[in-house]
Amino acid sequence: MKIVKAHAYGNDFLLLQEQDVPQDANRAELARKMCERHRGIGGDGLITYADGPRGARMQLLNADGSYSEVSGNGVRCLGAWLARTRAMQAGQSVEIETDAGIKTLQLLGTEDNRLTFRAAMGQPEAVRQQTIDVDGTPIDAVILRVGNPQCVVLGEVSEMRLHTIASKLAVHPVFPEGTNVELATVEPPAGVRILIWERGVGPTEASGTGACAAAVAAMSYGGAPRDVQVTSPGGTQRVEWRQDGLFLTGWAELVFEGRWIG
Repeated sequence: MKIVKAHAYGNDFLLLQEQDVPQDANRAELARKMCERHRGIGGDGLITYADGPRGARMQLLNADGSYSEVSGNGVRCLGAWLARTRAMQAGQSVEIETDAGIKTLQLLGTEDNRLTFRAAMGQPEAVRQQTIDVDGTPIDAVILRVGNPQCVVLGEVSEMRLHTIASKLAVHPVFPEGTNVELATVEPPAGVRILIWERGVGPTEASGTGACAAAVAAMSYGGAPRDVQVTSPGGTQRVEWRQDGLFLTGWAELVFEGRWIG
């Protein structure tokens, strides 16, 4: 099977064409094997995709083999591969069909294997505040969906809180399907800094949907403006919340293509 690997700010994905997946394959097991860091290729998720006239249809499994509706960085990684293979030029767009709807990516520019896109991510849904008990401590969180479930905790951003509060919220009974969790703090005038605990993965250097969720929480309850720079350990992405939805701007980098013989 031919595999392409790409990453966006350190959030890495393996791309596998749908027609190359064996019919009898256990996809969850395949994702776990391929994404394993020491015995496989290594990645935060496996994306299978099928080409279409306007782009591609994709499905995503996390590194642990669990299902995910969408990934903002994963969509951009697939977009980068399509742009490369279709010789797209700046200003052109590609559509990625996900289980959370169609995401339209406009190519802004290219530099070697790094491609920058502005992606229309749709409107956030069911944005609300909720107090959640974590080991007897009440945690004020912002709950929402940006195509997938998100939980944002505004306030102190630290590794200690990531591995205690965030890790436990990701599998809290309040979220029967699990959730992505971001610790976020607003840095005026137009910045948001985050740490991420990704559902089915653990800590990640970046997350596209996580950046969108943190931005919405900061804009709704933290006094941030509607156009912010969201910084995670992997780098900084731009999130705009306009009347017609969320727009995520950032890059993806193609790393290699090879063959899986495992």
